[in-house]
Amino acid sequence: MLMIGPPGSGKSMLAQRLPSILPPLAPRELLEVSMIASIAGELAGGKLSDRRPFRSPHHSASMAAMVGGGLRARPGEVSLAHNGVLFLDEFPEFQPVVLDSLRQPIENGESVIARANHRVSYPARIQLVAAMNPCRCGMAGEPGHRCARGPRCQSDYQARISGPLLDRIDLRIEVPAVSAADLIAPGRAEKSETVRARVAAARRLQAQRYAALGLSPATTNAHCSAGLIETVAAPDEAGAALLRDASDKLNLSARAYHRVLKVARTLADLDEAETVARIHLAEAISYRMAGERLAAAA
Repeated sequence: MLMIGPPGSGKSMLAQRLPSILPPLAPRELLEVSMIASIAGELAGGKLSDRRPFRSPHHSASMAAMVGGGLRARPGEVSLAHNGVLFLDEFPEFQPVVLDSLRQPIENGESVIARANHRVSYPARIQLVAAMNPCRCGMAGEPGHRCARGPRCQSDYQARISGPLLDRIDLRIEVPAVSAADLIAPGRAEKSETVRARVAAARRLQAQRYAALGLSPATTNAHCSAGLIETVAAPDEAGAALLRDASDKLNLSARAYHRVLKVARTLADLDEAETVARIHLAEAISYRMAGERLAAAA
């Protein structure tokens, strides 16, 4: 997920709250997380927790710090966030080569460190959450703000994110600025407990679905194969027509096509719907359309 919005709009706060709505670690997941932390020397006092990892490296992090490396090929942030969340704030401020090094772990769920005398593979099944300002000055598009550099400020800043990496991001959300009136008279919102219960119910549906197909109950929509998602997320007639039109107009790649199906299947699970309907596909497609300006800049 990529959140785009001006400073102070709550992007970092939203990312930090994400672990609170995720289900606790299963015993096998807990063992994997603990083993990686032990190898990295971060298992303080041998303490274990069923809370999913949340890693938030600074944008000055090197490639070795991000994907792993060094003299002993230690796991990097992408592996330390295994089964949890990797949050990258100030996304375009990371070195482009560091950001592009995430492409393989995002796609395959593992980080492979190859050196002349050894080769090590660490698991890296993560939820990547990134946040960025719309431009370097941070206020592009906000009412009453005029950037001295004009549109170039926004395009140059967003172009630091490559197209192939952006193609791997499923949800691109614009986070508007929060006004004083919003803070003085906040609207009613769902509590984390309510959202967490809905997420847990969707995870149970997925576990039952994939267990019936002979797969591990830990399998999720995000990590099933392209052929399988075409089966379990087959849309109804209206949804198929919408997806076909959107693919033509947005020039969706094969990867983007299957990722839209995965998001739509998850939205249907959250609604406890057996079939992926047009409304689920429309919402999934809208999350990709929110990043069209970024794709054009990249």
